[in-house]
Amino acid sequence: MRFARVKKDDAVFFAELDGAMVYRLDAAPYAGGRRDGYKTTLDSVKLLAPCVPSKVVAVGINYRAHAAEMAHALPEDPIIFLKPPTSVIAPGEAILMPPQSARVDYEAEVGVVIGRRCRNVPEQEAMDVVLGYTCVNDVTARDLQKKDGQWTRAKGFDTFCPIGPWIVTEFDYEGARVQAILNGEVKQDATLAMLINPIPKLIAFITSVMTLEAGDVIATGTPAGISGMRQGDIIDIAVEGIGTLRNPVAANK
Repeated sequence: MRFARVKKDDAVFFAELDGAMVYRLDAAPYAGGRRDGYKTTLDSVKLLAPCVPSKVVAVGINYRAHAAEMAHALPEDPIIFLKPPTSVIAPGEAILMPPQSARVDYEAEVGVVIGRRCRNVPEQEAMDVVLGYTCVNDVTARDLQKKDGQWTRAKGFDTFCPIGPWIVTEFDYEGARVQAILNGEVKQDATLAMLINPIPKLIAFITSVMTLEAGDVIATGTPAGISGMRQGDIIDIAVEGIGTLRNPVAANK
């Protein structure tokens, strides 16, 4: 199944997608939403971020090759940080370059969308709390990350977390390919089999620290191949079995 959050005229609603058709739900899919009888076509709506997370819990240094390019030792435990909900933007919405930074990078990631409120989830039960999966771009002001010594400012600017285009519930989370494509050129290319900490372990670890709410997103880490973006660029985050999240890059006026 594919779930989306869309805007048609002045109305915003969650929907189930079936081919080119959009079926409105009476609530979010992670709140038990069901089709309410209204339908329209995919080309008549604007796709929004497919969920409304209270937080995005992102994972750093979760691919060995990325650790090497960052000259970072492999962590003993998953490195987690938060991206604020105000950083979340929709497919097609512009990533804005903050004037404080001279280098803003893309980071292609798979996002895990949580389906119910959960805490202290055992690893063997971790997949029971997952609604589905989406594409995430963990946009990062790389120079500020190095300057600050911690990641809140570098990762937390408005527009620094594109999510979409939708949520899929059936997904090969162990073998799927993850790519970042900048202006048509593949820059990152890896599979989720390369994760240092796989998805069930991440869910167990994160929920041992904090409660996850329905609709929250875990961004599972980025592979090697990061580089900067410029005004006018187009960045695609493509995940096999999910789809492509495309965003332009623009100046922050």
